[in-house]
Amino acid sequence: MDFKLTPAVVRILQALLAAPQAPHYGMQLIREARVSSGSLYPALARLERAGWIVGADEGIDPRKEGRPARRYYTMTGEGARAAHLELTELSERMRPPAPSSGWTPGTDPQGA
Repeated sequence: MDFKLTPAVVRILQALLAAPQAPHYGMQLIREARVSSGSLYPALARLERAGWIVGADEGIDPRKEGRPARRYYTMTGEGARAAHLELTELSERMRPPAPSSGWTPGTDPQGA
């Protein structure tokens, strides 16, 4: 993995994984992942360089449509697998340890 799993990248990956084969565009991801454009577009560039997503420009005439052409991002099969694995590992690392037998959180393990 060529990039760090920041909170913004985690939310972007979660949004992409909600529909990994569907194309997603920037403003949609900003809303779904609750990130700023300043966080989104550099993260998308890193994900694209890593091969986790592919980007494609929308084939429209912006003057005719009355809006700029969008760039759509779709997860690759390898990207979806890698993202799922990374997010699972992150979840495991963040999970609090299970209490050991005979000890209850909030009590003194020394019995004092």
